[in-house]
Amino acid sequence: IAGFPNVVGCVDGTQIKIKAPNVNEGEYVNRKGFHSLNVQMVCGPDFCITNVVAKWPGSVHDSRIFKESVLCREFENGHIQGMLLGDSGYSLKTYLMTPYLNPTEAHMQRYNTAHCRTRVLIEQTFGVLKRRFSCLHSELRLSPQRACVAVVACCVLHNIGINRGDIISNSDDNDLNVAEDVDGVVDMGGNGKTVRDHIARNYF
Repeated sequence: IAGFPNVVGCVDGTQIKIKAPNVNEGEYVNRKGFHSLNVQMVCGPDFCITNVVAKWPGSVHDSRIFKESVLCREFENGHIQGMLLGDSGYSLKTYLMTPYLNPTEAHMQRYNTAHCRTRVLIEQTFGVLKRRFSCLHSELRLSPQRACVAVVACCVLHNIGINRGDIISNSDDNDLNVAEDVDGVVDMGGNGKTVRDHIARNYF
């Protein structure tokens, strides 16, 4: 999608509203002022959810959730080849590409455009998931522990639905123009900035 190479998924967190818990209530109040879980998900190009972390209170930042996840360790240890796309709330890594905050050259701007057009998949996946299971869009009247189980169950059922071809239509589907196969292998050596600059200069 948009010619971005070596992408294995798009990552982001979504706030799932829950009732006010009886224990550690303040930890569940997110920056928007309501009680929630911050649930990390990774998706592929077909809106399938390939990884979910549902255990953190709504006040916890996306970057911390990723940093402490098993998925992060798998990338750090080289067990997963390729890279994730995340927004600027994440730390730039060799395996996690974020946008340029202040692009000064044309290839940086083109990189950002391609990054945005590809990363939007995770936002669309959240939309499809929450339309399929309205409880995730409104409020889970459960304890945090039971709410985490319910969220994961919804993700599993969502994937079953995707695999059976019953996807709920997505209004942004027309924006997902799939590019031809991108040739070449990105050198994952060096640091995140080096890898990002290499991609921007050689692919965009």
